[in-house]
Amino acid sequence: MFVGVGASRVRDMFEQGKKHAPCIIFIDEIDAVGRSRGAGLGGGNDEREQTLNQLLVEMDGFETNEGVIIIAATNRPDVLDPALLRPGRFDRQVVVSNPDLLGREKILKVHAKKISMAPDVNLRTIARGTPGFSGADLANLVNEAALLAARKNKRIVTYIEFEEAKDKVMMGSERRSMVMSEEEKKLTAYHEAGHAVVTINEKAAYPIHKATIIPRGRALGMVMQLPERDEVSQTREQLHAQMAIAMGGRVAEEIIFGDDKVTTGAASDIEQATKRARAMVMRAGLSKELGPVAYGENEEEVFLGRSVARQQNMSEETARKVDTEIRKFVDQGYDRAKKVLTDKIDDLHKIAKALLTYETLSGEEIEDIVNKNIYPKNKEDLKVDDDEQSSALGSMGLKPKIVH
Repeated sequence: MFVGVGASRVRDMFEQGKKHAPCIIFIDEIDAVGRSRGAGLGGGNDEREQTLNQLLVEMDGFETNEGVIIIAATNRPDVLDPALLRPGRFDRQVVVSNPDLLGREKILKVHAKKISMAPDVNLRTIARGTPGFSGADLANLVNEAALLAARKNKRIVTYIEFEEAKDKVMMGSERRSMVMSEEEKKLTAYHEAGHAVVTINEKAAYPIHKATIIPRGRALGMVMQLPERDEVSQTREQLHAQMAIAMGGRVAEEIIFGDDKVTTGAASDIEQATKRARAMVMRAGLSKELGPVAYGENEEEVFLGRSVARQQNMSEETARKVDTEIRKFVDQGYDRAKKVLTDKIDDLHKIAKALLTYETLSGEEIEDIVNKNIYPKNKEDLKVDDDEQSSALGSMGLKPKIVH
């Protein structure tokens, strides 16, 4: 009803609220007007500050607002002015976090009512594979699955579409048009096989969901893990396992192709491992050398209006120690990956060759290849059929090329 800022708009809004009492006034994105006052160099934003002052006066002036309840929403409670949050104003804070496993399943059920689903689609499994998704992400997932089914001229949405939609939402669209040379394909296959082998051999790792060498988004390939349940915190063992897994791709490239042929493909893996190591040392107190102390980053808080200068939270000497510890953690991950891949070199070759043949392998198929030497049956024929249905190649009488 009321859009924009301005003290007169706030007065109007409360006048109308009193006329219609009892009523609820809902303000969305309260941080647009409710930011800390005095922020920014050289004076604040006058218009916004007047709006906030008027809001504070209306909420807690001399007149009582009988029967008027005010609710506001924001994604940034940390930047709100302290005066807004004191008792008598916005004194109840309800934190709406991302849904847990059961919540995700129920949200999926709501959105899935709008589409025709195959009876074998298990929404619990889809909910398990989408940790950290918000309600909007899940709605988008169901929508993408329905669109994919429509493109394939299917009357119902099957599990395959949900899987594809999940991959698309999490990792970006498949880039089938991207032409990779045989050399690059082989390198990607060994890189992903490296991640997979380390994942299988790390006790604290989550089970593998799937491995693929089809380019998606910015990645050339992907090994996805599937958490058994939502976790609030992680153990030191799990964190070290994840760092070893991240290093698995780079180590595999080194072992198979030699130092000179190592590529930049591991850039994001290295970034992930470094971030994880930094969090372990600086925030979680998991470094024995530096102990359970939180070392903040050098934060610049110009926009919050609390301090203009940089905060230096640690001495040069401590910063050097922190860097050494981060390096040590990452190196440990690298060494663990190297040991696993040197011992299990046969498994590495097996999975890489299977990836080159089939392009995508599920967790069960990888387990079968490694433990029982069983390769997926007729997967190639299935792949050709699928591609004929879903791509223009079939209608042109062409078949996708399968690499042996």
